[in-house]
Amino acid sequence: MKYLIGIDLGTSGTKTVLFDENGNTIKSHMVEYPMYQPQNGWAEQDPRDWYNAAVQTLRAVTDGIDASDIAGIGISGQMHSLVMLDENNDVIRPAILWCDGRTAQECKEITDKVGYDRLIAITANPALTGFTASKILWVRKHEPENYARCRHIMLAKDYVRLMLTGAYATDVSDASGMQLLDIKNRCWSEEILEKLDIDPLLLNKVYESPDITGYVTSAASKLTGVPAGTPVVGGAGDNAAAAVGTGVVTEGKAFTTIGTSGVVFAHTNEMHVDPKGRVHTFCCAVPGQWHVMGVTLAAGQSLKWFRDNFCAEEIATAKTMGVDPYYFTDKEAEQSPIGCNKLIYMPYLMGERTPHLDPDCRGAFIGLSAMHTKRDMTRAVMEGVVYSLRDCCEILKGMGVASEQMAACGGGGSSPLWRTMLSDTYNMDVTTVTSKEGPALGAAILAGVGAGIYPSVQEGCKRVIKIKTMQKPDLAKHEEYEKYYNIYTKLYTALKDEYKALAKL
Repeated sequence: MKYLIGIDLGTSGTKTVLFDENGNTIKSHMVEYPMYQPQNGWAEQDPRDWYNAAVQTLRAVTDGIDASDIAGIGISGQMHSLVMLDENNDVIRPAILWCDGRTAQECKEITDKVGYDRLIAITANPALTGFTASKILWVRKHEPENYARCRHIMLAKDYVRLMLTGAYATDVSDASGMQLLDIKNRCWSEEILEKLDIDPLLLNKVYESPDITGYVTSAASKLTGVPAGTPVVGGAGDNAAAAVGTGVVTEGKAFTTIGTSGVVFAHTNEMHVDPKGRVHTFCCAVPGQWHVMGVTLAAGQSLKWFRDNFCAEEIATAKTMGVDPYYFTDKEAEQSPIGCNKLIYMPYLMGERTPHLDPDCRGAFIGLSAMHTKRDMTRAVMEGVVYSLRDCCEILKGMGVASEQMAACGGGGSSPLWRTMLSDTYNMDVTTVTSKEGPALGAAILAGVGAGIYPSVQEGCKRVIKIKTMQKPDLAKHEEYEKYYNIYTKLYTALKDEYKALAKL
């Protein structure tokens, strides 16, 4: 029996998981690291923290096993984060993260230089502060001495790959989020690089996700316990890896993640682009195919905000009983009917991405009256998040990306009530899988393809991914949700101008 390793490099920490070739978790370990915010709206990390965490977690999962049975390593990572290295591969400055918002002016500059329509045609997305290209321009403008020293530009997981293998490489799914990739042709865009005056020699070679990109060096082997010569594949961005880890690798399959943010991710064999830029179209981890992804910014964050501010009693009770506080929020919400006694929540605590692309919109309870209780408000928050995710689904449907089955993952996906809401609102089956490792498992499957254990990503998923639960929609409940969702879809338009006015105060 061979082993496969999946490394999931997140924003809060790196988790490394050792799997057998059937996808069973053998060992896992996580190491956390800090995020720095030197100014309001900025977010940075030290890339060396990522590699140190990878070393520690690899050492932990390889301890006590026959490491010669490790067939390959795959890496999943936070997307968009800018790493700049000098000629000696030393880190020049802290990495600027995906959630850093300093580059609004650079986004305008990119749009002006490339042209909005041309930018969508090549990169399939509008210029956004989260993407890497605007971060590169920001460093060039504000830190010219650092830019002058830069010899290599890479993403988070690709820095860890470099340290493990010595290879300058990235994969198509992660590179899609840099806004420098020709998404249709799966290669760097000469036109974009020329118009933005970025030297293509700064960028890594682009591989498909299951391709072998390098091999663990002797130096890295001594630190990690992984044998020298172990292959490391291209890997994938976090959501693309999560898709593999949930079996969303064929046409008609999709997943919904309810984490801090919410994502609706649909696999597609053909490239589909929203000309309005409301959803992301990226290359996916399956060679030659794509995915379309809608994002709601405050999904689980909405419930966490409500819990932390209004559910002190539930939190205290959960602590004494040794259970998750969300168990009690679910129980509260279950006691309120669909529609929460005519109460609707708009989950725009952080502005909104899909479908509004509006940083100024904010959360609201609509219809609040003296009859409403905490249980109504709790359920309204959960329903509002689901309506926002339904918005993502509707955009995808309008693009011709139809889903027949939806997997649920993330923290919210573990809630039976939230899964029921998703199924009834979407009017489709909602499943969960047996493994909770998501991106790490996806990265390991990709490693298995590269190592020859699985003949393809799809075949690897067939062997490894097992359905745990399936929630069937209730047509009567779907029709009831439709009444409230139809009102929900009109509320943003009614309040849009007032959001702008409020933001200017």
